Amino acid sequence: MANPADEWSSADLKALLAGGLINEDVMAKIWDISRIPLPFTDLIMTDTHDNSFTEWTIDALAAPDITNAIIDGADAVTDDAAGGSRVGNHSQISDKGVSVTQRAQNSRVIGRANELSYQVMMRQQELKRDIEAISMLPQASLADDGSAVAGLVGGFSAWLTTNATFGATGSNGGFQTGTKIVDAPGAGTSRVYSETILKAAVLSVYEANGNITNLMSVPDLITRLNTFLLSSSANVAAPTANVTGTVPVQQVAQGAVNVYATDFNTVLIITPNRLQALDGAGECDVLYIDPTKVAISFLEQINVKPIAKLGLADKRQMSADWTVKVYNEAAHGVDRDIQPQGAVVA
Repeated sequence: MANPADEWSSADLKALLAGGLINEDVMAKIWDISRIPLPFTDLIMTDTHDNSFTEWTIDALAAPDITNAIIDGADAVTDDAAGGSRVGNHSQISDKGVSVTQRAQNSRVIGRANELSYQVMMRQQELKRDIEAISMLPQASLADDGSAVAGLVGGFSAWLTTNATFGATGSNGGFQTGTKIVDAPGAGTSRVYSETILKAAVLSVYEANGNITNLMSVPDLITRLNTFLLSSSANVAAPTANVTGTVPVQQVAQGAVNVYATDFNTVLIITPNRLQALDGAGECDVLYIDPTKVAISFLEQINVKPIAKLGLADKRQMSADWTVKVYNEAAHGVDRDIQPQGAVVA
């Protein structure tokens, strides 16, 4: 049998100077795993506004008056009218840009027919992810001065004050009627999450007449919450499956709790969000959301605009002018300064 060294082989073809003669088998498809759902913006409402600062009014019913009784025939002498309050948020412009040369567009590349179209599509996806991540932040609002300061939205978490808890030394932010600015909350001492904290938040929102349906936080915290809820120390009913009958029944390994039934005949959908950011100290928020009482609002929807061409390249800018409308912050809740990697306790 001939020695392999005496044969003209694939290795010889690859070894030829300037890259060899083998036409590599490269699949003409890009396997992109980053196009993930947007749990917050997909959950809540969508709205529009007509100015860089948009306002709306909030109101609430008075507490029940358990002394409400008058004498038969008495004149109406009380005035129970109430006007609520006026709040608002600044708009923020977020953008992405691409510049692709004509040669790059004319070249045959892996996974796409047109490089400019591909780049525009991918950057639009990134812009949506930016809006998702920014919208949940405890970010203060800021007016655009048209010169050196870019406008910022007051993030959803920053709005929440009525049903908000935080670690020691922490403080609330919220909308300030004097400045018409949403202040950022002050960072507090790091703390572990617990079912006691969860139940207190649910109670607080319920007593404020809120109707939350979703608990949302970072994946690490959701994993540890599930670990606790499935443990023997949790004060919850164990998940069960129907295993009766003589015919074998397919069983599902239940490694997570997706829905938490509260004390008030309501349920919370437990929602992990991998785009939810940690704060500067590495702690996270646990958000309790009523999707009907918060919206992403657009002064201008996400759009693509050509930029004046200079030389042999085409330029595009993707942008959105948007804000967060928290229709009534008391409808929601937040627990701040939570350790995302700490074990959840009772």
